[in-house]
Amino acid sequence: MNPKTPRPTEITLHKQSRVLDVAFDDGTRFELPCEYLRVFSPSAEVRGHGPGQEVLQVGKQDVAIDAIEPVGVYAVKLVFSDGHDTGIYSWEYLHELGVKRESNWKTYLARLGAAGKSRAP
Repeated sequence: MNPKTPRPTEITLHKQSRVLDVAFDDGTRFELPCEYLRVFSPSAEVRGHGPGQEVLQVGKQDVAIDAIEPVGVYAVKLVFSDGHDTGIYSWEYLHELGVKRESNWKTYLARLGAAGKSRAP
């Protein structure tokens, strides 16, 4: 892990609103919806095993996080209500997801539309 990578100082799951609130030691704080975290999972199931192998995630609008499990001192594993639990979210990746949330989400919605798919389950 890069020593300059911001580290979380607080991680709070808001179950009712399905949002993971993450505060970092660089002063940033991000509200990351469960659906967003699920469709941008760092797992091979979602990202594939190389460029161009990404798998578009559909029907994840109502997904929730059932558990947050620490992975060493560098990451967490999120267990989702749809059974997905293979992504390891490093501090660096969580921070990146927060910083790029708006652009990532726009890209995701465009990909869904182009594929004629929906966020709805």
